[in-house]
Parts: sequence; C-alpha cells; structure tokens
Amino acid sequence: MNRKIISRRISDIKNSLSRLNSHVCAMDSLDIQRYPENYETMSTEAALRAEEIACQMRSLLYASTGIAKTEYLVKAGEAHGIEVNYEDGILEISMPRLLPKRKGRQSSLFLTDPLHAVLGQYIREHSIPGFRECVVCVSHVYDHELPDWCRMDYDNLQQKQILDTIAMYVMADDSGLLCDAYNTTELGDRDGTRIYIMEKGRFPSWVSGREKRMENISDF
Repeated sequence: MNRKIISRRISDIKNSLSRLNSHVCAMDSLDIQRYPENYETMSTEAALRAEEIACQMRSLLYASTGIAKTEYLVKAGEAHGIEVNYEDGILEISMPRLLPKRKGRQSSLFLTDPLHAVLGQYIREHSIPGFRECVVCVSHVYDHELPDWCRMDYDNLQQKQILDTIAMYVMADDSGLLCDAYNTTELGDRDGTRIYIMEKGRFPSWVSGREKRMENISDF
C-alpha cells in the first residue's frame, strides 16, 4: 500500500476519532437523570463509533504491515478478555457485554472476528466433542453499580451473530430442533457476557447448582 492511501485512511480514522470525542463530550454534559433515553442513544452511538474505529485500524494494519490477520485477532481477543474453557462436559465462553443491534456490519465484526480466532486456537489445542442436542445458556452480566434502565432486552442484543460463530466450531446445528437457548441476567463487578454450552441431560443439575451459588441470578 502506498503512502498516499495510508495517509487517506489515517485521515479517515482521525475524523472518526473527532466525532467520537464529540459524542463522549455530549454524554458527559447531559443530565442522565432527566434524559436517560437521550443518554442511551448517545452512549450507543459512541460505542458503535469506537467499534468502527477499531475495525478501521485493523483494516489498515492488515493492509500496511506483515502481521497475519489471525495472529492479530487472537491478541485482540485477549485484549477484549475473551476466554474459552471446557471442563466436565461444559464449554464456557467469557466475553464483553453485547451491544444493541445495528444494521451496519462493522459493529458485529468487532467481536465476532476475535471470537473466531480465539475459538479456533482453543479447538486446535484442546479436545472438545461436538455438541448435537444441547442447551445454550447466555448470562448477561451487568455492573451492580449501574441503574436498572441500563439493562437491555435480550432481543435487542447482537446475540445471533455470536451464537452463529460458536456453532461453527462446537455445535452440529443451532436450530431449535437440536438446541435449547436460555437467557438470564446477573450482577457482577463489571459488564460482560458468559455463554455456557452443554448436553441437555446436564442442564437441570447445572442450573440448580448455579442458582444456589448466585442469589442475584434471574430465573431461567
């Protein structure tokens, strides 16, 4: 890639950063108690703008350096805190909190690309049987200091793209014929998402034990 193209892309990123700064400044000056809906809109736009910038930076990195895409995305997954663990027949995936749905593709690539890379690396290094008739439990973790209005409806989150990504690696099919899906909400020290996948026979004892350990978990 020649210098002229690189400079143009860097200029686009700088413009995006300027717009992001404007969004964040607007969030800081808004009366959240009086205008919670306006704050939600502004914060969503700021978050999605930040995702777009990250995707722009990734694209520039791939095009202008010799760093392999997969190599970088594994590091990006680590930076996001994406973790995969398989133990006692249950696959657990920890990742950042899911954001509201957005028609733009950049928003979903922000998490799905690193998730692809981290899952792929884990599968290569560990023996995990494929799940056929299984249960997928998605636990949406919210910072306990946040007000209730910050917690979003499950249907409004970018959950399908994430589950489609996971299904490619460990599930025979994520259709309702073979896969039961459950959502729950819990409070924690910080926002995040935890996804658990297990055979259907394991679910009753797993959820019973989990409810006993966590007083703040919502009903499945």
